[in-house]
Amino acid sequence: MNISELGEFPLIKRLTKDIQIYHPKETIEGVGDDAAILAIPAAQTAATNVSPDTPTHNSNATIVQPAATTNAPPNPPPHNSNATAIQTAATTNKSPDKAGNLQVVTTDLLVENIHFDLTYVPLKHLGYKAVAVNLSDVCAMNATPKQITVSIAVSSRFTVEALEELYAGIKLCCNRYRVDFVGGDTTSSTAGLIISVTALGTVSANAVTKRSTAKENDIICVSGDLGAAYAGLQLLEKEKRHFLANPNMQPDFEDFSYVLERQLKPEPRTDIIELLEKLKVVPTSMIDISDGLSSEILHIAEASQTGAAIYESKIPIDPETYKALEPFNIMPLTAALNGGEDYELLFTVSQNDYPKIETILDKVRPIGHITEQAAGCNLVPDNGTLIPLSAQGWQSFGSN
Repeated sequence: MNISELGEFPLIKRLTKDIQIYHPKETIEGVGDDAAILAIPAAQTAATNVSPDTPTHNSNATIVQPAATTNAPPNPPPHNSNATAIQTAATTNKSPDKAGNLQVVTTDLLVENIHFDLTYVPLKHLGYKAVAVNLSDVCAMNATPKQITVSIAVSSRFTVEALEELYAGIKLCCNRYRVDFVGGDTTSSTAGLIISVTALGTVSANAVTKRSTAKENDIICVSGDLGAAYAGLQLLEKEKRHFLANPNMQPDFEDFSYVLERQLKPEPRTDIIELLEKLKVVPTSMIDISDGLSSEILHIAEASQTGAAIYESKIPIDPETYKALEPFNIMPLTAALNGGEDYELLFTVSQNDYPKIETILDKVRPIGHITEQAAGCNLVPDNGTLIPLSAQGWQSFGSN
């Protein structure tokens, strides 16, 4: 069978269906969610004779130790997968959860001409985006990003100065979100540029949020607006075609700075995680929107064994997205449902918590509710006729 015929997520299920858990006391949650949760026994988290401030000589590894118990409050949070959460035995006295904190780990791989096109993506923007999309995955676990590692494979066509530009973007994103850049690897490539970023974050054990815990009648919410990144991609692809036909032409991006920035320089919604913490709201489920609203709500519904109703009139779309998509005859609703790369947070909250969400409607919008599984996942237009949602966003092994 051809991989493209099966699809990315069925492929993952097929490859991981027979994985055995040999350490059930430590492996609380394995493959199949946004995060795997590992409980580290207290004996493994005890301090060693090696100082955490003194790295091993000539080592390529980064040692991450659990935070020591202290009376000091944790660092204030800064300023959307395949994550792993590690529960540490050590806690702070300020922690409301006696079980301790979780460490969330996520990795994304970006491949030239698959995930990015250097014809129109500046290297500095690429470095920034490579970090940002990983931080978004950390946020999808209701966690705060803390560290990253970056590994690259690069062909001989790239100069030192080009790589410095790439790393300038990486460091810029780290600085903005107060994330420590702690290591990585470099090697050569025969096929352009490949970037792998691993991001780590922390969340208290009673606040970690998975995609599998939505409940019937929960309110579905989304941060920001949707479809803008896809609109920006259409503009860039159009200008690329014009450039290939006439290399002397200059791109015309007047009045479209917002959608272009959403495509080239997305921002992880760490501010939403901070707001939810201040409001004392723990979402019942959450995911970041990388593949389009339809795909992500289907992921939540499948993992939670529920259905979902999304109201068309409630989906937030920026006016510039409408304007940018008009020449392409693409409906903004289609871009919102299937475009992807918005890296907004899609989450559910209980009805008891919804009054708190109403205080931040400038940043978060209610767009629907969770239904019983038998009802399926549907778009609800103004006329009330249910339209079944289908995943038509990014396909890693198909044509996009």
